[in-house]
Amino acid sequence: MPAYFDAEETWAPEVREKALFGALRTLLAGVVETTPALRQQLDGISIDAMADRQALQSVPVIRKGDLVALQAKAPPFAGLTSVSAGRLKRLLVSPGPIFDPEGHGKDWWGSARALFAAGIRSEDIVHNAFSYHLTPGGYIMESGAHALGCAVIPAGVGNTEQQIEAIAALRPSGYVGTPDFLKILLDRIAEAGIENPIKRALVSGAAFPPSLQQEVAGRGVDAYQAYASAELGVIAYETSARSGLVVNEGLIVEIVRPGTDEAVAEGEVGEVVVTRLSAEYPLLRFGTGDLSRIVPGVSPCGRTNQRLAGWMGRADQRTKVKGMFVDPAQIAAIAKKYPELGRLRLVVTREAEQDHMVLKAEAGEAATELPAILEQALQASTKMKGRVEIVPPDSLPNDGKVIADERPAG
Repeated sequence: MPAYFDAEETWAPEVREKALFGALRTLLAGVVETTPALRQQLDGISIDAMADRQALQSVPVIRKGDLVALQAKAPPFAGLTSVSAGRLKRLLVSPGPIFDPEGHGKDWWGSARALFAAGIRSEDIVHNAFSYHLTPGGYIMESGAHALGCAVIPAGVGNTEQQIEAIAALRPSGYVGTPDFLKILLDRIAEAGIENPIKRALVSGAAFPPSLQQEVAGRGVDAYQAYASAELGVIAYETSARSGLVVNEGLIVEIVRPGTDEAVAEGEVGEVVVTRLSAEYPLLRFGTGDLSRIVPGVSPCGRTNQRLAGWMGRADQRTKVKGMFVDPAQIAAIAKKYPELGRLRLVVTREAEQDHMVLKAEAGEAATELPAILEQALQASTKMKGRVEIVPPDSLPNDGKVIADERPAG
C-alpha cells in the first residue's frame, strides 16, 4: 500500500516554496483583470515581485469576518471569483449567510489527500454524514472520495435510523462527518446488534477530544482529523504520525498577528491566513479567523509540508470597552512602535461598575518611565485611558490572545 498520495508530499521544503510562488505569480497574472476584489487587493503591488513570504506580507489580509458585508456590497461573491456565477459548478450557502462558490475540476476542494492519509482507498465505500443541503460540507468530502475512486453514500445529517439501515445493507468501510455524529452512529449500530463495518474515518467540524478519540478507537475505528473551511476546502489534515495537522498541497499558509497583516515568528500563536491557488476562486491572504501555530520540524510520517497545531480558538477579539470598540490592531500598533517589547495583552475587567483596561507588556529591565510612555501610547491608540503593567519576558501565554475580556458575564 503506498504511503503517500503523490510525490509532492515529500518534496524538499525549498522546492515546494519555489513551486508555490511560481504558481502564485502565474495565477495572479492570469486572473487579476477578471477578479475585482483581487485587483483592489493588489493595487500598487507588483505581481512579479511576489517571490516569497516576505513579499506576500505586503498584501492586505481579507478576513472571513468581513465577507457578509463585502458580499452585500458586491453580490454574490464580493468580487472574489474570477468567473461569473453561471460558470461555476455549485452556488452554496453557509451560516451568515455567506455564499460559497464551487468550481469545476477533480477534487476541487482538496480533500483527497486527507482521505488518503486516513487510510481510505479506491473502491472503499464511504458514508458521508456531512450536510448536502445548501452548505459545502458534503460536497467537499464527496469530491475527494470520488477522486480516490470510492463509492459514496450521501447520508447527510439527521434520519439516523435510515442511516443505520443503509450502513447495515451497504457496509461502508469509511466514514466522513463530525466526530459527535460518528459516536451516535456507533452507539446505534451496537444497540441494533449489527456488526460495525466502519473501520476508518475522517472527522471535522467539531472538537475531537482525547476521550472521544479513545472511545472511537475502542469501537475499532481508526479516525483522523481534518481542518477545513467553506472557502478553502481542506487546509490541513492528520496523518499516522498523530503529530499536528499537515498543510495541504497547493496552499500557502501563514500565521499572522490577530488584527494585522504581519506574520508572527514560527511557534507563535496567531490567525491562520491562507492563499489558495484556485483559478476560479483565487483567494489571496484569506484570514480564517481561527487561531493556531506552526509546529516546528518535519512530521515523523515523512510529509515535509508545514504542520499546524490544530484549532486553538478564534482570532476575532474585538471588544467593546466603555462603549467604544478596541481592536487587536490598535494593540499591534503599540507593539510595532516599541519593537523592544515582548508580547502585549490588554486585559479588560469590571471594577466598581466601570470598565478598566490594563495593558500587560513583556519587558526586561524596565526603565521607570516605560509604564508612563506606554500609557500615553495606549490612550493615543484607543482614545481611552488604561493602566500599564510591566511583566517579565515570556511570562504571557503563547495563545494568540491580544485582548482578554475578563469581565463577568451577564
